[in-house]
Order: sequence, then C-alpha cells, then structure tokens
Amino acid sequence: MRIVAAEWLPYRLPLRRPWASAAGGLDERRGRLLRLATDDGRSGWGDCAPFPEIGIDPEAAAAHAEECALLDLAAQAAGLPLAAWLTGGQAVPDIAVNAALGSLQALARDAVDAACAAGFRVLKIKVGLGDPAAELARLREIAAALPPGVTLRLDANRAWPEETAAAFLGACTALPVEGVEEPLAWPDLAALRRLQAAVPFPLALDESISLAGDDFFARPPVRRLILKPARHGGPLAALDLALAARSAGIECIVTSSLESACGLAAAAHLAAAVAPRAVHGLATAHWFAADTGPAPAIANGRLILPDAPGIGFSCRIS
Repeated sequence: MRIVAAEWLPYRLPLRRPWASAAGGLDERRGRLLRLATDDGRSGWGDCAPFPEIGIDPEAAAAHAEECALLDLAAQAAGLPLAAWLTGGQAVPDIAVNAALGSLQALARDAVDAACAAGFRVLKIKVGLGDPAAELARLREIAAALPPGVTLRLDANRAWPEETAAAFLGACTALPVEGVEEPLAWPDLAALRRLQAAVPFPLALDESISLAGDDFFARPPVRRLILKPARHGGPLAALDLALAARSAGIECIVTSSLESACGLAAAAHLAAAVAPRAVHGLATAHWFAADTGPAPAIANGRLILPDAPGIGFSCRIS
C-alpha cells in the first residue's frame, strides 16, 4: 500500500444553537478534512478542526488530521477497526457516553427529560457562566427531578477563583454530581489538591492538562483527565498520556472538541481503546445542523463504534 494523493476538503458546519461556555462560544464549526488516497484504492481520513479557546491550535489540529488519516489506513490494511488495531485485536462494540446539554443558563427542562428518556445516565452541563448561587439553585431544581441513578457531570471551564470554587464544590456534595471539570480560573497543583481532598467526586483537568507533568503523576492532585486527541497532536500521544494516567490511578475520559463526524469517529475509537468502561463525552453530533458524514450512532446512552476496518468514516462533502 502506497499513498499516491492527498487533499484537504474545507468545511463550515452550522450549529443548531450557540455553543457557550466560560471559555467562549461559537455558532458554527470550521475545519478541513484530510484525505489520503492509496494505490490500492483506500482512503484514509483525518479531521483538522482548530479550537484555540480550548488549547487546539492550527498546528496541533493539522498534525492530528495527518496522524488519524495514517492510522485509518494502517487499521484498514490490517482489516481491523481502529480501536481493535490500537489494542492488538481486542475492542468493545460500544461505549457509554454522557448527554451534552450545553450551558446551564440556556438549559430547558425538556432537554433534561429527553436525555433521561434516551437512556443517558450522565448529563453534562456547562456551569460558571452566571452567578454561582443562582446556578446552584438551578442545579438543585434539576437534581430533584432526575430519575434514580442519573448523575450530573459539570464543566466550569476555568470559571472561578479558588474561594468561589471551594464553596461551589462544597455545595455540590449534596447533589448527584458525578464529577466537575476545570473549576479554577488559575489552576495550580496545590490548589487542585486542596479542592479534590474536600469533595468525594473526581475533579478533572481539561484545558489545564499542560499541568500533567512528572510532579502531577507522582502525586496526582485530581482523579480524572480529559483527553482531546486533537489537542495532543493525534491519538497516539493521547494514548501515551492515558497509559501514564492509568499507572498513576487517574481515570481518563475522551471528549469531543466539537469536531465533525470524522474526528468524532476517531475519538470514539481512542475512547474504546483507553477506557472502555468509562463514560465519555462524545455525544455531540446532534449539535450540528449539517455534518461531514454520518456520525457514530448512539442508542440508550451508548455510542456504537463503527465496525468497518479503520476509522469507519464515510465522507459526504466534496
């Protein structure tokens, strides 16, 4: 198998409603797909979707697309889905995912009810955009109406100083909170250790993942890492980070960077390879009014992995 051609296909995908967080907002997603063609008729696909607000610069996004396209071809040549290729032939057929409900300020009651009815057991909500006391009151209202066993995953996107974060997290201990991402506006290892020691649920690093160096793994200040493969320049670097986290007893969650169906499929394979029993943040395709191709299906709160060799992406743009 030899690569004989490469092309970039730009895309501009409108969102069904604005995506808002303390890190910024957007109403469309722009990027480009990379297609590598081989002399035996295969196509390898990668998604380049920069998102500087969450640490995905154009260089890392392009490297991610190139690596995904090459891995797609390698897995196709081996006759294996990418998740199975990454794990030496073993892979699960589906993974649990959280419902991505967007910001608390814009969240409607019927969206919570619909997510529960669709079988999601973890509901992810963006917080940190409004007054903390008002947000806690709203979370209490939502929690009071949740079915048994359904929990909340909160993402503050580095919204608060430590004193505010400590008070908010302390109040969350009385709620069915499954975890909180990025509570600190100016995170450091010592402050994160203080916050994590005070709550029973995991705190997670996402945008602040650059803190995950040797000191971090020697004495982990939080119990969870959020992996976005594009931020690391590709799935293999994300896989290496996941292995280091596992050795330190830290849970890894793979989440969407609000990329198109191509990038979402690649991220799903990585999630199945590194943490098949975790609940990942990959149920985001419904935010798009149009997409680059069919996204992985979701049923009863679980994402069904494409079972075709490679990533399993089929492009519908030209």
